[in-house]
Amino acid sequence: MSYLGTALHALKRNSEALEMMERAILADRKNPLPMYQKAKILESLESFDEALEVLEELKEYAPRESSVYALMGMIYKRLNMNDKAMLHFGLALDLKPSATDVATIKAAMEKLHLPDELAEDS
Repeated sequence: MSYLGTALHALKRNSEALEMMERAILADRKNPLPMYQKAKILESLESFDEALEVLEELKEYAPRESSVYALMGMIYKRLNMNDKAMLHFGLALDLKPSATDVATIKAAMEKLHLPDELAEDS
């Protein structure tokens, strides 16, 4: 169900994608993937507060998952809450993410230090 939700999101059928993620979450509460995907969909819809709520709950199920903290950092960055963004990026790095994720997180951290007009160009 999680993969179907991801496919629906790719097709811009976001309400159906969110519904599918809810079903996947209810079907297997211990699987963190549908909750993470739901948060990603909400983030793409700019429903930042809802996405953060999902991620806060997800931290209880997957407390050592760096991608959860990285996504929280990205959301806080988009909300111009740079201190919280930096904190969550740092937590994500402390959890030893993959090399690809490290590069993405570090690039996002560097953009926090740029003036807005320069950050948008990169």
